[in-house]
Amino acid sequence: MSEPTVTVVGTPNPHAAKFVLDGCGSPQESRSYFDAASASEDPLASRLFGISGVRALLIVDNFVTVTKAEEIEWSEIVEQVTTAILSELED
Repeated sequence: MSEPTVTVVGTPNPHAAKFVLDGCGSPQESRSYFDAASASEDPLASRLFGISGVRALLIVDNFVTVTKAEEIEWSEIVEQVTTAILSELED
């Protein structure tokens, strides 16, 4: 089986991006979080909220939609988000 990869896809909202997990994906109930406190029981969401600028998350099967703060540029956090997702898959 190949190593999982993450592909970043834009959305109509310039402050949200979809991080699609290629090569993996186990059906799970979708979940959304609008702050770190509500995500405290979800290891992936907690890890993502640890990244400065992450404001909201939608996690569904093989993708994660991340909404960032307006003052943060995607170039500042894409690599961190991708690394967090892949690290969580390895754990």
